[in-house]
Parts: sequence; C-alpha cells; structure tokens
Amino acid sequence: MRLTQAIVTGELLQGQKLCEADLATRFGISRGPLREAIRQLEGRRLVTRIPHAGARVVTLSTHMMRDLYQVREALEGMACRMAAQQMSQNEINKLFILLDSHEKQIDAADGQAYFQSEGDFDFHFHIALASQNEMLIDLLAGELYHLLRMCRYRTSHLATRTRPALQQHRQIAEAIADRDGDLAEILMRRHISGAWKSIQHLMEIKS
Repeated sequence: MRLTQAIVTGELLQGQKLCEADLATRFGISRGPLREAIRQLEGRRLVTRIPHAGARVVTLSTHMMRDLYQVREALEGMACRMAAQQMSQNEINKLFILLDSHEKQIDAADGQAYFQSEGDFDFHFHIALASQNEMLIDLLAGELYHLLRMCRYRTSHLATRTRPALQQHRQIAEAIADRDGDLAEILMRRHISGAWKSIQHLMEIKS
C-alpha cells in the first residue's frame, strides 16, 4: 500500500502524526480502509499509537535498531543455512543475475548508494524465501520486512558500505552455490553485524 511505502521511504517523517483526513485525501481512500491499514502497520511496528496523541510514524531509536539487527543476524543467518540446502540451481543462477543488476545500479550511482529495492529485487528477501521455512518467511519477508526496509532507507547513504556490501552478498551467494550452509550462515551473520556497526558509528557521530 502507498501508506506503507510513504513511511518506509521517509516521505512521511519519523514521529509524524498520522491525520486520517489528510491521509485519506492524499491517497484517495476512504477512512475505513485507512484505519485498518494504520492498525496493520501498528502490528508491523511502523506506526505507534500514543495515548491522547493518536497514531504516529515510528521513530527508529538506536535501541530499536540494535534489537532489530540482532534479530536479523540470527534469523537471516539461519535462512542462509537453509537456502544452501534448498535452493535449486536455477534459483541460484537468478541470485547471481540479481547481484549483477545491483552492481550496475551501484555503478550508476557512482558508488554512493546501494540499490534500494523490495520483493523479488531484494537479495535478503530472496534468501528468506529460499529457506522454505514458513515461520522464517513470515518474519523476514512479512512482519519485519518493511521495518527492515525503513532502516535500510535511513542508512542507504553509507557510501563506504555499498561496494563491500555487494561483495559480501556475492560471497554469501557463492557459499550457497557451493552448498556450504555453515559458511553461508557465518558470512550472513558477519555481514549484518558489520552493517550494524557502521550504522551505530554513524548514529553516534550525528548525536
């Protein structure tokens, strides 16, 4: 839904109050479906409801992002292990084609940002689906997915991480192609841990 995308991309600012009348006009929908959408976004932690103040876009605190990246490290590492066992050769080939397209996007941006994508164009999304574990998929490609994307949009300008992140994605894909689940898990955990350290450093500088 457009409301989700507006929150994820920062079109609606963190902490911004969600006025139903304004949003209904903006997105061309009635108040009933809008209320239901806001309720669902509360469940996905993209919206928080403050007593006597109404619903607001979540503010990504350092504490919240730390918790999220710790969960990512554990779950996505596990997903990589399973993907190494489950992915077909055709799916693995598509994973490398996807990374080639990401490299072109990075080159086009002169290395200043990693391609911000979703769904089938998202490397991490592909890995989650490839685990073939419904609970992992529900979490990584469902319940937590848009919150993860929101974090990644906020930190996509970390130019020092763009090419290293792509290289790490390739190493993970190669481990999966080699059917080395142990290595794939280690590399993914290391990749996410490194991403968090970079984000934490940036947030400390800004504060």
